[in-house]
Amino acid sequence: MKSTEDGGADGAEMLGIGAFAARFGLATHVLRHWEAMGLLHPARDAAGRRRYGAEDLTRVATILVMKEAGLGLDTIRSLSATTGRATRHAILRPAADELRARIAAAQASLELIEGGLNCEHEDVTRCPGYRRLIAERTGSVVRQQSR
Repeated sequence: MKSTEDGGADGAEMLGIGAFAARFGLATHVLRHWEAMGLLHPARDAAGRRRYGAEDLTRVATILVMKEAGLGLDTIRSLSATTGRATRHAILRPAADELRARIAAAQASLELIEGGLNCEHEDVTRCPGYRRLIAERTGSVVRQQSR
């Protein structure tokens, strides 16, 4: 059986693309795509096969953390290409603004759902919280209906 692991030049463990992708629960095509975008630069063995080491582990973990934060691959590539604080801030500021807007929208959604859970009316459209949200959305005042 062919081994996908061997020692690198510094003695560190090097993994083939399959074993490396599996370590993160990724498909191998994802790593190839990230490499094509310039996000990864794996070493190659004598046969031209990709070999991933400790530095690549850190890079992939960084990419995954940034993706989980909502950053796109182009933004991640821009961040990885800069060391300047001002440039980093210019890249991250719009992402932070967008995330704040998404959090506000999610909070409003949660309030609507919790309002529905806590409302004692049989018809959710009679709940005060629901009526307030509808009034805000339509820009009008919704009359309070009798119970």
